[in-house]
Amino acid sequence: MSRFTIDDLTRTMRECAGEDDSVDLAGDIGDLTFAELGYDSLALLETASRIEREYGVKLADDVFGDADTPTTFVGLVNERLSGVLV
Repeated sequence: MSRFTIDDLTRTMRECAGEDDSVDLAGDIGDLTFAELGYDSLALLETASRIEREYGVKLADDVFGDADTPTTFVGLVNERLSGVLV
């Protein structure tokens, strides 16, 4: 199975909620919080829902509470993809 990357995440975030003009998602965003990137809870819920559908993974409703940066979120999705967490 292919890995989920920050590029996959930023593509999905742009498709679901657009992009804040003050933030360059193409830059080094891995350790910024989603709030710093301009994404609110509704945008993140839509992003998580799309990722669940596209990648066939189940994410907790509060996934962004545990994964508040792109790096931690991508790691969590990859754990789900590899079957480490059920």
